[in-house]
Amino acid sequence: MRQAGAVVGAVLSKLQEFAKPGVTTAELDAMALRMAGEAGAEALFKGVRSPQARRPFPGAICASVNHEVVHGIPSQRTVLEDGDVLSVDFGVRLNGYCGDSAVTIPIGQISAERQKLLATTRETLAVAIKEMKPGVRWSQVAAKMQRLAEAAGFSVVREFVGHGIGREMHEDPKVPNFVSDDLLADDIHLAAGMVLAVEPMINAGGSGVRVLPNGWTVVTRDGACSAHFEHTIAVVDGGCQVLTSNDAQE
Repeated sequence: MRQAGAVVGAVLSKLQEFAKPGVTTAELDAMALRMAGEAGAEALFKGVRSPQARRPFPGAICASVNHEVVHGIPSQRTVLEDGDVLSVDFGVRLNGYCGDSAVTIPIGQISAERQKLLATTRETLAVAIKEMKPGVRWSQVAAKMQRLAEAAGFSVVREFVGHGIGREMHEDPKVPNFVSDDLLADDIHLAAGMVLAVEPMINAGGSGVRVLPNGWTVVTRDGACSAHFEHTIAVVDGGCQVLTSNDAQE
């Protein structure tokens, strides 16, 4: 999984360098697909099916701009502009094991509010990394993540959460970034050997989201901006290890 994570981290670092005003999200997608192939890895998202969508997901990356939360479809028509924020989610399978990570990239000069949103979402993920260790209940971690995001004046997306990861991209358990009655009733007790994809999705406005008619792209209901950071993280004796490290998220 470290090998798969290293590929993901390298791709996201490269995309961060390349994502500038005037670049299309299709160009970023092609770069990610090429780099995955050169590493001998399979792009996880391309061809995934959803009951809500008429066609399989067409991209190697999810490219979500501004008010798009997750699952944005890369396109030649989506040209990045100064002031945009771009969330890129990417995953691969290498030698039978998966890595999955996401980063939100500022395009050119972004507003102070968007800078704060990105910094808070990145810090929310950092809180999880700091707190994860054997013997800890996930509700304790999620409470600190939620508290940080909401104290900054933002909201945590409820409909989409993190997940276990291993030989498959999505495995049990579901890993929320907030505390709910469902989580408290069936809490996750962290233990050495667990690997989780932790991915806070934080909105500048309300937490509500909806899916566009394409069946894939999730957007904020109020049109406010959203940010998304994710790492694949292994729980180990004494703490945890990030398996998908890249410069964009440090």
